Amino acid sequence: MNADRIAAFYRWIEYVAFGKALERRRFAFLSRAALSRRVLILGEGDGRFLARLLALNDAAWVDVVDASGSMLALARGRVPPPAAGRVRFHRRNALLAPLPGDGYDLIVTHFFLDCFSTDDAARMIARLSAALRPGGEWIVSEFQEPSGRLARLHARLWLFVMYAFFRLATGLTADKLPPYSTLLSAAGLVIEEQQQARWGLMVSQLWRKPGDTA
Repeated sequence: MNADRIAAFYRWIEYVAFGKALERRRFAFLSRAALSRRVLILGEGDGRFLARLLALNDAAWVDVVDASGSMLALARGRVPPPAAGRVRFHRRNALLAPLPGDGYDLIVTHFFLDCFSTDDAARMIARLSAALRPGGEWIVSEFQEPSGRLARLHARLWLFVMYAFFRLATGLTADKLPPYSTLLSAAGLVIEEQQQARWGLMVSQLWRKPGDTA
């Protein structure tokens, strides 16, 4: 998905639709980034999470990957000058192009995995899991279909509208959520904590790759 066409006003689309609910999901586990030294962020968008991370952690080296040059420009504009040398921006298709590195101790994907079909999400998760060091953490913020009849109906209506909008605005080819939690588990990651919001439509999750944390 390339969000160049809507990058300039994406933030306001988000606020009109959900207020600051998506921001709260992005920032839910931000404190876990305080001691990270190598961070990979995919689909960062306009840089709000990146700016908060850099303010919290003055030692992290960060790779930011996005297919949208306009979104990367917005994110770059939020980086304070003292931190500019610690952030690298990469315009590329994360599914097809090589990742910028490996051995990351934190990976962050906010509303990113929902852009893939199930097969592509499985491939993406496998690639990212391989780039995460043993003991490393992965912060996931996503939409989901919760249990419960009314909550699920609410989620399905929103998901239908959102996929239709992004198909028209960005050329998104996916049309439904992949089973990302199942795929993350299948890749060997273990969920440590999660928080839900908006009748379960949104979820923030913290995953860990088993192994030595040293």
